[in-house]
Amino acid sequence: MSTAISPTAYNYKVVRQFAIMTVVWGILGMGLGVFIASQLVWPELNFDLPWTTFGRLRPLHTNLVIFAFGGCALFATSYYVVQRTCQTRLISDGLAAFTFWGWQAVIVGAIITLPMGFTTTKEYAELEWPLAILLAIVWVTYGIVFFGTIVKRKTKHIYVGNWFYGAFIVVTAMLHIVNHASLPVSFFKSYSAYAGATDAMIQWWYGHNAVGFFLTTGFLGMMYYFVPKQAERPIYSYRLSIVHFWALITLYIWAGPHHLHYTALPDWAQSLGMAMSIILLAPSWGGMINGMMTLSGAWHKLRTDPILRFLVVSLAFYGMSTFEGPMMAIKTVNSLSHYTDWTIGHVHAGALGWVAMISIGALYHMIPKLYGRAQMHSTSLINTHFWLATIGTVLYIASMWVNGITQGLMWRAINDDGTLTYSFVEALQASHPGFIVRALGGAFFASGMLFMAYNVWRTVRAADPVAAEAAAKIAVVGAH
Repeated sequence: MSTAISPTAYNYKVVRQFAIMTVVWGILGMGLGVFIASQLVWPELNFDLPWTTFGRLRPLHTNLVIFAFGGCALFATSYYVVQRTCQTRLISDGLAAFTFWGWQAVIVGAIITLPMGFTTTKEYAELEWPLAILLAIVWVTYGIVFFGTIVKRKTKHIYVGNWFYGAFIVVTAMLHIVNHASLPVSFFKSYSAYAGATDAMIQWWYGHNAVGFFLTTGFLGMMYYFVPKQAERPIYSYRLSIVHFWALITLYIWAGPHHLHYTALPDWAQSLGMAMSIILLAPSWGGMINGMMTLSGAWHKLRTDPILRFLVVSLAFYGMSTFEGPMMAIKTVNSLSHYTDWTIGHVHAGALGWVAMISIGALYHMIPKLYGRAQMHSTSLINTHFWLATIGTVLYIASMWVNGITQGLMWRAINDDGTLTYSFVEALQASHPGFIVRALGGAFFASGMLFMAYNVWRTVRAADPVAAEAAAKIAVVGAH
């Protein structure tokens, strides 16, 4: 057996760029979320201006948090993980740089166009056709960089985290391109290529799988790398991770119709979506248990390691959200929950508790390594951030559960003569205390991001470029 060892530097520049922008967009997206939550408490905050109304800022909030914050976190971690697990540099620095600047351009486009009222009106797919085309080009380039790097890997094995990242990239491209098929009539106006119930079905096939692949599968790739690394333990069961992967991607794609219960969608399609959603509980909890059990023998580290705490609590919220989702997909439960704040609570249990917390934990793990530091500037600031994020999430989702069930019960209450017991305004008045608590919870969470920004700034300012470059060198063991 002969070995040839050659030094190879990873491309950490693009990872650093995406990591820093994750924090920036997180503050802006979550800050905007607190603002629009406050508009529901104090409607005067609409300022009687068309571009500051809730209806225009709310889709900007979702785009900033999902695609700007979440997307940058996924780009940063996937580029970091694929290089380290494949022991090779990204296949093209130029294409990687294009994905960074192209992605930021899409986000800036959203910031300009959405408040102006340019929208397709499709949930999570509001960007009009010129931006949608740019997004598709950036995404296909991302796929080329990611899979090209895997092809030139120095390791025989493809680590399971890369399977999750790969599936998320492929399916997101498919969803985006199919759902955005449209007929442009001007530069910022188009009509969907589909009509009626078909359009609704394709939109929620996209919409739910934006959650299922962009906000779940991609972040599970993150979980499978960063939880074992931070815990300094191997993944609990490699076999379970493979079962988790294939079961998740097989089932998730069918769950979209549960957004369309009691609509014009054919009843069989609604029932199929419900059945698949319920079955989906099994692989989701299999993945959650796999992540949790990785801490076997390392639970004591939670006392002193707030980064690990972020990662573990995110798994707890993932487990809770993936129990709640299938339950809400059951038609009888959905008849109470649909169109209420319960849905908003469920979304944010996943968005804040799972997506944001695992991203934050991954960034805290990754940033010191990217900047040649032993650790983040301040562990106590990470601890402060953890408690602000946890308390904020709990306040948010608990207030929305109470609001949602209250709304559902008030809307369906009927007098003996068949008239509605409560007017919509009365239900809105009953929701007001929950709106206050929700805004407070969001403010807690968003303020935690400010502590993170300061901590990251101090860590980056003290960076050692020479040490960072040395850390980016690897010994590639070659021909056997």
